Amino acid sequence: MLFSRRKLARHGWLLAVLAACFCAAAALSADQPARFNLGKWPFHSPQRPAVPPVTSGGWVINPIDAFVLHGLEGKGLRPNAAADKLTLLRRLSYDLTGLPPTLKEQADFLADTSGDAYERLVDRLLDSPRYGERWAQHWLDVVRFAETDGFKEDAFRPNAHKYRDYVIRAFNRDLPYDRFILEQLAGDEIAADDPEAIVATGLNRLYPDEYNAADVRERRQQIHDDLTEATGLAFLGLTIGCAACHDHKFDPITQVDYYRFQAFFAPLLPRDDVPLASAQEKQRYAEQKAAYEAATQSIRAELDAILEPHRTAVMKDSILKFAPDIQQAMQLPLAERSAMEKQLCTQAMKVVSPKLAEIPSKHLKGDEKARYETLTKQLAEFDHLRPAALPLAMSVTDAAEQSPPTHRLAVGSYRKPLEEVQPGFPAFLGASEPDITPPPGQSGTTGRRTALARWLARPDHPLTARVMVNRIWQHHFGRGLVGTPNDFGAMGDPPSHPELLDWLAVEFVGRGWSMKAMHRLMVTSATYRQSSRVLRETPEHAAALAVDPDNRLLWHANRQRLEGEAVRDTMLALAGELSEKMFGPSARPELPAGVGAKAAWKTDERPQDRNRRSVYVLAKRNLRYPLLDIFDLPDMHNSCAARSMTTTAPQALALLNGELAIEQARAWCGRLIAEHGQDTAALLRAAFAEATGRGANDEELRAASDFVARQAEVVTKTGAGTQVESLPSPIGTYDPAQAAALVDFCHALLNANSLLYVD
Repeated sequence: MLFSRRKLARHGWLLAVLAACFCAAAALSADQPARFNLGKWPFHSPQRPAVPPVTSGGWVINPIDAFVLHGLEGKGLRPNAAADKLTLLRRLSYDLTGLPPTLKEQADFLADTSGDAYERLVDRLLDSPRYGERWAQHWLDVVRFAETDGFKEDAFRPNAHKYRDYVIRAFNRDLPYDRFILEQLAGDEIAADDPEAIVATGLNRLYPDEYNAADVRERRQQIHDDLTEATGLAFLGLTIGCAACHDHKFDPITQVDYYRFQAFFAPLLPRDDVPLASAQEKQRYAEQKAAYEAATQSIRAELDAILEPHRTAVMKDSILKFAPDIQQAMQLPLAERSAMEKQLCTQAMKVVSPKLAEIPSKHLKGDEKARYETLTKQLAEFDHLRPAALPLAMSVTDAAEQSPPTHRLAVGSYRKPLEEVQPGFPAFLGASEPDITPPPGQSGTTGRRTALARWLARPDHPLTARVMVNRIWQHHFGRGLVGTPNDFGAMGDPPSHPELLDWLAVEFVGRGWSMKAMHRLMVTSATYRQSSRVLRETPEHAAALAVDPDNRLLWHANRQRLEGEAVRDTMLALAGELSEKMFGPSARPELPAGVGAKAAWKTDERPQDRNRRSVYVLAKRNLRYPLLDIFDLPDMHNSCAARSMTTTAPQALALLNGELAIEQARAWCGRLIAEHGQDTAALLRAAFAEATGRGANDEELRAASDFVARQAEVVTKTGAGTQVESLPSPIGTYDPAQAAALVDFCHALLNANSLLYVD
């Protein structure tokens, strides 16, 4: 953040004046239709506007186009020509799956002259399992997904990857968005016996966590602040976190609204011991465990007798860093702790538990240690009776049926509580009081998060559908109809087509909150199918650029740069080395030399593990995978609704000199040689088409041939060039210099703008 909360409080009046000026300028420049009341938008339920009339109706494929064309005609503009088939194939492939189309896919699409060829292509890509892998990453950015805590320790969260896998599966099976909300916020309350719903609640565990902080009350407040802010950003598209210290300076969010919203999370308790199993599996496990414990009772009792004095001593020493009342609470039996004490003790035990686990290795000496080891060996003889551990989830529950109180906090400090507040929705959204009912048949939970989730998932909610369809639009068109997807408030970007956004929001709900239905609607529109080619020298385009240089009115498609994940996945796909293995523990690809040993992970031994899609790469807060990092990977501490798209020297250097790019160029060339043998012209054409999604023209083929010839001469004369030991042997008619030149050609294509950008 540019300003700390304290500075914002001190200089808020100045920021308010500046913001008002900027907002006024933005409103004037947006030139919105007078009939659309932006004073009320978007804080009232969306109503389906009438599809506007247009003059050039022959261009319109679906209502999206009528709204866009109406805006263009109002400015005297016309839409761009349609893109050619191969351009659309590549655009769709990256938009929906994040991968380039293969040569066969290109040939098949060109050969399909049926009237519904494009629509069937859309359906095929939406049905691909690669779709979920692509679109899950967009959601993971928004919810700041990571598999480590952050801060100095950056401790690993062993089961965090299961939440990522849940999101991928949810997108692939087109889980309705309203259900998606319910499961993530309150899966433990609405479907306690559904393992998927339990994993979904991992959303509530994605906060950064300085678990070894001594002030556990402050840490609890920081976690709840993070949950409040992230939930507001992800589902409401509002910067609700700005109201933690005082009323929001720009939006009608009061500080009371903020803490009432936070009160939905007040009883939240993290859980890492929730089994992912059916009722039958749990019952079978319990029976086997009981048999094991009965057979080993005497051994375990003696082991406990050895460890107990040390546990008491370690516990006493370890809790000294905490406040006296926390120390006292930690000595109480679990059943006697209040909900707040359970939360604070759980936080404190993250510090204590590792020290207790070290007792056998650090505290046992002499005869005591020898006896412990003997007993441990005896216990191991009963391993055949011990049931296999059930898989666990990173999940949450409530600490108790009675929630800890929530107070409005002066300047956001937990040390300065003011009046107590009850759970409630922001007043400016016209919401009624929440109906909070504990789930039937469950004990120990309040139902607060269910009430919040059901409010967010209401069909008439002012923001929920608008925010999500805007996110989908953003990734298809390069910019949301609201250009600030996490901020629909006064400081956000005014909507370019507010009526279209409302029509889409109503349509989204009407189609059962189906995200795939919205993809299909958007990408089959004539607006999406436009060419991105803009010729400044033509009078029509010159006039359009003068009127709408930023393409807010969508008179052409936007050219988009590939994200880092798509860059890496493309290189692996071209090389034939991309693993299609889905789900499970994250991939650990090889790290560049120079990464510090403390932060580095151990590289996966098998190529099929380390060469998985980039969505599966370990999401480590303090060590982002370097290639993804330089291509603008978010920092994973904060919600990222729209990634930066920078152009920097490290990007070029990584693709030009990085070992990964060189290795994949070598492997790609080897595959092409294996497929095309001595036919150099066919090899060059195939490489170009795979990299760019289109055939090379005569000039490009001549340039490619000349490059290979010159490069082979350089290699012959100087001995320089890419090593070719990994290429298929025998190489065919290629001598090593020729083969090295072909590798360099493939490497050059990996650096080409035609590969890195999608038209």
